[in-house]
Amino acid sequence: MSLNQRSLFCILTLLMITPAGAQDKKEWIQPEEARQTAHFKIQGEYAGEVVRDGATVKIGVQVIAMGDATFQSTIFIGGLPGAGWERGDRTRTSEGKLDGELVAWTSAEGNVTRTKQVDGGIGILNDSGTVAVVIPKVHRQSKTLGAKPPEGAMVLFDGSAESAKNFERGEVVFGKLLRHDCETKEKFGDHKLHLEFRTPYMPFARGQGRGNSGMYIQGRYEVQVLDSFGLEGKNNECGGIYSISVPRVNMCLPPLSWQTYDYDFTAAKYDADGQKTTNARVTIKHNGVVIHDDLELPNHTPGKHEEANSPGLLYLQGHGNPVVYRNIWVVKK
Repeated sequence: MSLNQRSLFCILTLLMITPAGAQDKKEWIQPEEARQTAHFKIQGEYAGEVVRDGATVKIGVQVIAMGDATFQSTIFIGGLPGAGWERGDRTRTSEGKLDGELVAWTSAEGNVTRTKQVDGGIGILNDSGTVAVVIPKVHRQSKTLGAKPPEGAMVLFDGSAESAKNFERGEVVFGKLLRHDCETKEKFGDHKLHLEFRTPYMPFARGQGRGNSGMYIQGRYEVQVLDSFGLEGKNNECGGIYSISVPRVNMCLPPLSWQTYDYDFTAAKYDADGQKTTNARVTIKHNGVVIHDDLELPNHTPGKHEEANSPGLLYLQGHGNPVVYRNIWVVKK
């Protein structure tokens, strides 16, 4: 082996046996690995009270990691979305930059506030550099997380390889989770469904490239699955019905949190000539909070099947991002 060949061999061997450092990694699928990074520890939800002009005000804060050292934050006046704050209530946004153990937050008006992570939350510093107020960090869970299938329900996925056979391209990953990009062999008309999903942590990605999948009811109506934690909540963001309706409130939890969708669906109706007479309707809960209430679906959404006078499948969209699912069951009406 020549010197050049030996050098190349050593480099390749080193690359194969040396894990990438946190600074080189761009996405995390396992929470245990993400927790080792400083930016993941800062990202998340905070909730507490502050005193403004002599009055105590309840606030919620959502901090989004946008890379190794940059962040976006939104303060929700009244509490976190779905827990005191509703769409249209007041918010304040800031851009953050990590410098050592401090984050400097610059508001839209140019005001700068500095914070540091403390046990149990985030500390807001006063002019002398000491912690004046601590806003506790919270880890919300869906009210329907772990919901058990009722009597008569059809269990579509329970973590076993056998249940994965209920799906075309069904694949079990990480021991007991269902990989995205699969669809049920069974088809459904009017029905209720529960499922749980987890988006990856992708702080360097943006928009539709950040934890993208989708839950297609009957393979025809897409309820977006996306890491849109802390964003406005548009029809192409988590909880939105693509191109049809925004959610009442953005109930998206931070990436790598387990989240739930529960819906009650009534299929479109057709006459004897095959003409549609009644649009489909759906009520959807995201993490236990109603985000669409008896919503009319005037047409199918792009990406899978068109509307038809027949039952349809459940499609969990493949979009190139490692989204996983679990605990999926359906009740036919």
